[in-house]
Amino acid sequence: MLWSLAGDVRLLLTLPAALTMQVAHPAVGAGVDDHSVFRTDPWGRGERSLTSLQLWVYGGEGAAAEGRRLRQLHKTIQGTDAHGRKYHALTPAYYAWVHATGFPVFRNAQRYLGRPFTEAQERQLYAEWLQVGRILGIHDRDMPQSVEEFWPYYQKVLDNELEETVVVRELVARDPVLPVPDRGPRWLRVFLRLTWPWLCPRFARFRRFLTIGLMPQEARCAIGLEWTDAEERRLRRFGRVVRAVVPVLPERLRFLPVARRARQAARG
Repeated sequence: MLWSLAGDVRLLLTLPAALTMQVAHPAVGAGVDDHSVFRTDPWGRGERSLTSLQLWVYGGEGAAAEGRRLRQLHKTIQGTDAHGRKYHALTPAYYAWVHATGFPVFRNAQRYLGRPFTEAQERQLYAEWLQVGRILGIHDRDMPQSVEEFWPYYQKVLDNELEETVVVRELVARDPVLPVPDRGPRWLRVFLRLTWPWLCPRFARFRRFLTIGLMPQEARCAIGLEWTDAEERRLRRFGRVVRAVVPVLPERLRFLPVARRARQAARG
């Protein structure tokens, strides 16, 4: 299932929700607050994270190397969270939570952006997500090994750990200060520099809308994020458009570059 899901352009719409759930954990939020370049280089950081995720699924032998690189990168990430508690990025419970968020976000977003998963598909997706976790160095003992075991674990983290951290507030801010994107061809960079004062607040509102909307309801409640009935109706209308348009796109537009190359190679 991940062979199709993880490379689909709709993945881009779901990542902010997963990231926000991750940094709602005080230890993870503190690590990002203290060590990440998400404020100074959000576009580069996002591009690197997306490429890494793609390698987990489509990287072949390179997937394991990427997993080792990530663990090495996180070895030096440590400090004290907002409650005065020591944290280390590779503490099994924290590292596992970051990975675990992908499953409920995939599941929830699919209700809007695709066809809801069947029970059998949910089980398969979770099994594949566990396999990806092993690539990242997450031990089986640190992740629930079945869907039935996952939901009590997930609810326990929501009930006892998550909160509206400083980084959460920044990610869902209505008026964030975002640097002009510096990726893409020259003509695009010039266009963005000229139009960014107009585009930035609109992009920020759209990002906030998708971040909160595609997050599972129980996670929104645990973090304390508001979501209205009117916003829910807007998200459902947006989802209907996405479901109609994306499946008929040609492969070069529907799949992200790493996934597209892997799919072409698999066909020989």
